[in-house]
Amino acid sequence: MAKQGIIFNIQRFTIHDGPGVRTELFFKGCPLRCDWCSNPEGLSPRIQPGVYKSKCISRKACAACESACPVEGTLHFYRGKLTEIDRELCTGCLACCDVCPSEAIKQWGRPMTVEACMEEIRRDKGYYDRSGGGVTVSGGEPLLQSDFVAELFRACKADGFHTCCETTFYTDWSTVEAILPWTDLLISDIKHMDTQVHRAYTGVGNERILENLVRLAELDKELILRIPVIPDVNDSEENIQATADFILGPMGGRVRTLQLLSFMRLGEEKYQSLGMPYKMAQVKINRRSFQKHVNRLAEYFNSRGIHCLVGTREKE
Repeated sequence: MAKQGIIFNIQRFTIHDGPGVRTELFFKGCPLRCDWCSNPEGLSPRIQPGVYKSKCISRKACAACESACPVEGTLHFYRGKLTEIDRELCTGCLACCDVCPSEAIKQWGRPMTVEACMEEIRRDKGYYDRSGGGVTVSGGEPLLQSDFVAELFRACKADGFHTCCETTFYTDWSTVEAILPWTDLLISDIKHMDTQVHRAYTGVGNERILENLVRLAELDKELILRIPVIPDVNDSEENIQATADFILGPMGGRVRTLQLLSFMRLGEEKYQSLGMPYKMAQVKINRRSFQKHVNRLAEYFNSRGIHCLVGTREKE
């Protein structure tokens, strides 16, 4: 039986995660729980239903989901509209997704073979050729499905496609090594240099991540580093200086680009669809002044000799 990966989204014509025009595959499952994550549908490794109550055409007019659900009381309605799914009762059968005529219940994740992925990828070969683009895997954390990623990247390289892996690096080094022969570029974050603060906001310490970044730098593999700049979390002068010291010290400055990603409130509707709290809901910022702050951070990194840009578009 062909190996399968669990993928929750495929985006074509992306220009933010690697060079040129790309096809990006988002894999289910992540070992981190970052408070600001914009892809909560990628956290669980399981295929899940998500509820979009605004699309529900009403229990009175339809109720197909309720009829299909094998466990009574799993689906909750308010004023005739489906509002949530009891995640404790839900069996994950996805029967409700199959019968919903209005896509008020969305299936997050589907199994795909390497060949099925390649069929999607090959559709845009002409764009890769003209733009210097290719294929990016992201998540979630794609290295939780590293065997599948390795096989997918091997197929991509056989077709001459540039490959990029966006990863948390919170994994064993042997897992990283498994994909390196077929990986042209890696993208990873440094979220905070203090492991206790890192744990408080992501659920895990940073030691394994930093160790893997150093080992990758020693191999001189092409790497884009990112800092998601989160107000009052990792944007202090002390943390920014410590990050620069780490890049220039243990990593030897071997970073293609450092990209600063300004905090934005993203993915709130997806949290609601999954019945999950959005932990950044109370964060309020003045967008203009915060952007100036992020620009000043970029100036600091550049003054230290680290090629730093604000945003994900690469430019000299």
